[in-house]
Order: sequence, then structure tokens, then C-alpha cells
Amino acid sequence: MTLKNFTKAFVLSLVIVNFWSTAQAQTSTSETAALSQEVTVLRKQGSQGLQKFLNTHKTQLNTSSSGAVVPNPQIRAALDQLCQQRDCYASRLYWYTDLEAAKAAAKASGKPILSLRLLGRLDQDLSCANSRFFRVALYPNAAISQALQNRFILHWQSVRPVPKITIDFGDGRKLERTITGNSIHYILDASGRPIDAIPGLYGPKAFLRQLQQAEVAAKEYSKLPTAQRQTFLRKYHSDRLNAIQTQWTADLSRLGIQTPPRLVDNPSPTAEVAGSLAVTKMAVETPMLSALRPGAEANRNNLAAITDQEAWNKIAQLYATDAKLDQNSIALISAKKFSSTKTESENLQKIVNQFENLMALDSVRNEYMLHSQIHQWFTQEAQTSDVAELNEKVYAQLFLTPSSDPWLGLLANDSYSAIDNDGLR
Repeated sequence: MTLKNFTKAFVLSLVIVNFWSTAQAQTSTSETAALSQEVTVLRKQGSQGLQKFLNTHKTQLNTSSSGAVVPNPQIRAALDQLCQQRDCYASRLYWYTDLEAAKAAAKASGKPILSLRLLGRLDQDLSCANSRFFRVALYPNAAISQALQNRFILHWQSVRPVPKITIDFGDGRKLERTITGNSIHYILDASGRPIDAIPGLYGPKAFLRQLQQAEVAAKEYSKLPTAQRQTFLRKYHSDRLNAIQTQWTADLSRLGIQTPPRLVDNPSPTAEVAGSLAVTKMAVETPMLSALRPGAEANRNNLAAITDQEAWNKIAQLYATDAKLDQNSIALISAKKFSSTKTESENLQKIVNQFENLMALDSVRNEYMLHSQIHQWFTQEAQTSDVAELNEKVYAQLFLTPSSDPWLGLLANDSYSAIDNDGLR
């Protein structure tokens, strides 16, 4: 081939490649636009719209080697938009983001509302840590997903943006994380009145039990005449509080623990103390907090000492089975964590075991320390009739991240950073 002919052939190949790339880009853009329009229409149809989407695109869902159903990126993005939840392909749950719309759906269906309050957004990857754990450990769980689909109207609302940290290593690598914050599920009747609340992260079986108890209470409450409802709620929460106290005593007796573990007395709302209330989340955030706050590591060690970590671990082991993940959740962890099958086989089980142990610890601490306080508030009728007021109380007094602190306990007034204006922008 002459140089002239070679040049012509090379130019022609470039034209063909460019044409093909342009055609593919136009097709992709067209498909994305069509999916977006489809989602806009189906979103207005609620959970029925979600089922229509899943049926229409059934052939576009692929099964990975681990057994997880993983859609292509376009379908995944469309599902997240339709459900208003990140990783919707794993949970298949439809979430309302307008409480009034959720209340209307609850009235029409006769179902109670499960209303999640979180830092950040449930449909974004970097929402607060506990809400991310919900998306992995709870919502994809087969039994929980079925219960939520069939027996609740789902709603979420952001309390405030979640603080994010980006560590730039200067060579093109970046590490992104969120820091501090907690999440809570409220069970509401069709009018939006709080019936119960599930604070923080619970293991799957423990969470399902909480859902079942609260659902029964919500339905019984709704059947009563208005004049009898408040008395019913006081008794329900008094009974639950007594049951928790009885179980607490039984656990301590079974383990031979003479001095009960406790949380910090009158804690100050710093990020370290708030973080210690959610141990699974703390395992992820502690390195960041230690780097941000001089002396944070020493404070964390003091917290561990005065909250009797060893005793809590023993209590948590009594409920280890409550925190076992099902195969749906394990497959999602694998899909999100690993890109190499070799790495997966070596490390997946270790990661799952550690995660389950931390969830078991979170479950008992949340139930015995946080949920018991919520039950007590209901028996005292202390700001529990309005979900907004109750949520304000929860975040201020239980989660130790009050709305009055714009820095969420991350700004220390007694430390020196040697940065202009202490790094505030």
C-alpha cells in the first residue's frame, strides 16, 4: 500500500470511529432522556409506578456472579430517581419525600407511615453513615423489604445537610467521607401523629421486630375513639418501657454483671460523644474525627472506659443472631465494596462478621439507652404529639447534634489549629 493510500484509509477509519462514537453518544443521550421522562410519569403513580418500571425493564436487569441483580448504570440511576433512594435496585422500595403526600397515601391504604429522618439525602451516596447502613443491612433484607412494601407507607426527610470530608492526597487520589449525624425511623399514623420511633441502627431481625410491634400499635391506635387514643399510647409505651427494663435485668443477671454499663453522665454535644452513641458509624468516622480534633483520640479512649465497652460487648453477643445479614445484603456489600473476585473471597466474610458484631452492639445500646428514653417521653407526653417537635428533641437530647449548633460539635473552642480563622469559611 502506498503512503497516499494508507493515509486515505487511516483518515477513513477515523471518520468511521468518530461517526460510531457520535451515534453511540446520541443513542445514550436519547435513552437517558426517555428514561427520565418515563420516571417523571411513573413517580406520580407511587409504588404501582415502580412496579410498572421494574416489569418494563426486567430484561435489562443483569445477574452478577455473586447472585446480586445489578442493573446497567442508566437503569440504576433511573430507579434511584423513581424510588428516591440510592441502591433502589436492591430494595425495590418507593419513598415519598413530601409528608402530606405520604399522609394521603396512608389514609387511602389504611397503612401507617414509616418516616425516616436523616442528615443528607437518602437518594445520594454520601448521606449520613447510619442511613447508608440502612440501605445495605435493612432495606434490601428480603423479610424487611417485603414488610415495608406491603405494610407501610415510606417517607424520608432530611434534617440538615450532612458534613462531608474530602482528603486530597495531592497525586490525583481523593478519599470522601461523611462525618457525624444519626438517623431515626418514626412510625406515624395517617395524620402524621407519632406512635413510636426506632432510633439509630438495629440488626435486621431486631429492626423487623420493632416494625411489627409499632405497626400493631399504630393500627390499634387508629381504631380507637379520639378520646381514648392518648391513654392507649401512654399504656403502650409504659408497657414497652417495663419490658425493656425487665429484659435489661435478665441480661445482666444471665451474664453476672454486677455494675450495669452506662453512657456518659450529662454529656456535652461534641462530635466525639455524639459519635460514641452509634458504634457502627463510629468505626468508620473515628479516624476522621481524630485527625480533625486534636486530642480526640484520647477523648475517645476515655469514653470507651466510662461506657463499659466490655460489658456492652457481652450483652450484644446475647443478640448476635438479630444482626445476621441475609444474602441480599451481603451481595450488595460485595457489589459496593469489591471489584476483584479474589479480594472478595479473601475479605468479604471478615467484613460481614465485623459489621454484624457492630450492629449487634448498636442494637442493644439503641434499645436500652435511646429507645427507653423515647418510651419515657411518650408516657410523660413530653413533646411527642408532633413529629417535628419530637425530632428536634431527639436530635438535641439523644443524638447530641442540636440544631442550635451549626458545627455539629466539630468545632472545638479550646484547641488551636494554626489556620487563619480556625479554618472557617
